[in-house]
Amino acid sequence: MASGAARWAFVPPGTGWPGDPADAYTPVAGDAAAVAALAGTAPDLTELTARQSVCRACPRLVAWREQVALERRRAYAEETYWGRPIAGWGEDRPRVLLVGLAPAAHGGNRTGRVFTGDRSGDWLFASLHRVGLAALPTSTHAGDGQRLLGARMVAAVRCAPPVNKPENSERDACKPWLDRELALVLPHLRAVVCLGSFGWAAALTSLAACGVAVPRPRPKFGHNVALELTAARGPLLLLGSFHPSQQNTFTGRLTEPMLDEVLRRAADA
Repeated sequence: MASGAARWAFVPPGTGWPGDPADAYTPVAGDAAAVAALAGTAPDLTELTARQSVCRACPRLVAWREQVALERRRAYAEETYWGRPIAGWGEDRPRVLLVGLAPAAHGGNRTGRVFTGDRSGDWLFASLHRVGLAALPTSTHAGDGQRLLGARMVAAVRCAPPVNKPENSERDACKPWLDRELALVLPHLRAVVCLGSFGWAAALTSLAACGVAVPRPRPKFGHNVALELTAARGPLLLLGSFHPSQQNTFTGRLTEPMLDEVLRRAADA
């Protein structure tokens, strides 16, 4: 994790941030049409995640993520914020895919890695570690030694949105990134875990785009709701979990055993 007094709006690609998938030559999507084109032509996850990490298709999200990176929270005032979209992260041939909503303004937008450096991530990685899907019980910053084991995680919207609420147009513009990432990992997947109703809806939509038969009407989201789907390679288990947000964990709506149960089902699929 970089630190210092530099006031960057974002970390320039290829300047040494741990795990940065992009470089100065990575093509940048400037609008929704370019997202669709660049996602659809990405030959592999390496290039796809590079292109995801420099996207500038949604003006409101670009302005917000960079404003946050410049202003910073007092606790992180001496750190350099990532300030860019958060690419998918984890194994290239995962058995389990986790789908969340979007990175946190002072979490992934600061650290450059999804669910890293915030309270939601603390809960999630502790549980992933307990069920054998993460090497460490914590995920604090890029380059901290954390590894996902047989798993991969993505955000349906790759930039931190104001008040954690992306607009429908932003969700739709970002969708091709998820569609392509899911298509590339689908041959290896046994389970998809959706963290919250937004992730559930995004996963069902992208699974359908990848040719997976999704029931109609779409099944409703709920905690520990399970849906047996059939992909080209065989059975695929779709699981819902309440999002490990502070709103859910502080109130007891989501407990550690509840989250462990869902993730253990995914790990055992």
